[in-house]
Amino acid sequence: MPHERFQFTGVGGHQLAAALDTPEGPIKAYALFAHCFTCGKDVLAAKRIAVALAAKGIATLRFDFTGLGSSEGEFANSTFSSNVADLVRAADHLRETHKAPAILIGHSLGGAAILAAAGQIPEAKAVVTIAAPSDPVHVTHFFRDRIEDIRTLGEGEVSLAGRPFRIKREFLDDVAEQNLMAQVKQLHKALLIMHSPTDDTVGIDNATHIFSAARHPKSFVSLAGADHLLSGKQDAAYVADVIGAWAERYIDIAPQPAADTGTAPRNVVVQETRAGKFQQIVTAGPHRMLADEPIAVGGQDSGPGPYDFVLAGLGACTSMTMRMYADRKSLPLDRVTVTLTHSKIYAKDCEECETREGMLDQIDRVIRIEGELDADQRKRLMEIADKCPVHKTLTSEVRIVTKAAE
Repeated sequence: MPHERFQFTGVGGHQLAAALDTPEGPIKAYALFAHCFTCGKDVLAAKRIAVALAAKGIATLRFDFTGLGSSEGEFANSTFSSNVADLVRAADHLRETHKAPAILIGHSLGGAAILAAAGQIPEAKAVVTIAAPSDPVHVTHFFRDRIEDIRTLGEGEVSLAGRPFRIKREFLDDVAEQNLMAQVKQLHKALLIMHSPTDDTVGIDNATHIFSAARHPKSFVSLAGADHLLSGKQDAAYVADVIGAWAERYIDIAPQPAADTGTAPRNVVVQETRAGKFQQIVTAGPHRMLADEPIAVGGQDSGPGPYDFVLAGLGACTSMTMRMYADRKSLPLDRVTVTLTHSKIYAKDCEECETREGMLDQIDRVIRIEGELDADQRKRLMEIADKCPVHKTLTSEVRIVTKAAE
């Protein structure tokens, strides 16, 4: 998927690192994603969900909170309230550069932050929480043995997920002052709550509290078998599938272009994605696909290469032409499989070629014909293969006219 990395200014004046995953085709809507406490925008759950949503036409912005990942600032100076303010800043940035987010998604403490920020993002129509606590103070349970020292000394070091972090008294005071359930009652947006009943980090009772406080429309989806961090790839994919289907009921989906049913030749548009050295997005009517080069030559191998598309065109045309002939003649043709390879050969090695010097392009085409056909029928089908329009194009003089776009 096309992927854009940039920075925007957070509420504390620091530059916050962000990533926007966008669809290969038209964008249906924009979403803003808030990651879990002490995680980052590139944590597996956030990245997998964002990429999966982009595949469904939803461009998704994720960013590192202050002092995390590639963002500037000190984590110790951040609070729950500053994280909420930075989410609002992120929504402002989307509004200014693309379009305001219609969907807000938060994982773990990020879910609580999304609930708190939702009222300040008027364009948002749908809110999703994943394994979210019903009270931000829940996060202090992970370092409850250090709370007294932090309050006495003003700050202290704690270990979270095996990494050291500094927590200040201001953080404790800030989460203690939050009244999240009051904000949930005044949400006035569609709410989807997703939680695993076996989550041993943030218990399922938190989902119950949020659901009870919220007004309709509200929905709950059980993430049975998932852990708190959605470490299973299939769990992140499921979350994205549900969000994509659920959100369409509540957000204004941009109308998609009607399918091209005309018979006239249509344009093929190829444009760089800038997500890699060679990656291109190829558009042919309503169809969209990636083109790329193999990793060995500097690409990402995210799609077929240019010659792959040439071979695919010849192979498809060959098979289609044989099928049309077989159907017209009522031949018992079950299936055609065409395998093609492209190579360069010395002209002197081709006895039937007019060119005698230098290198030539050679396409080897192997056709497998399945069905109860006799020898004459198979021979005739092989002759028909050479009559496909793309074959004729590739073996005849081709005039390519190139001009600069106005």
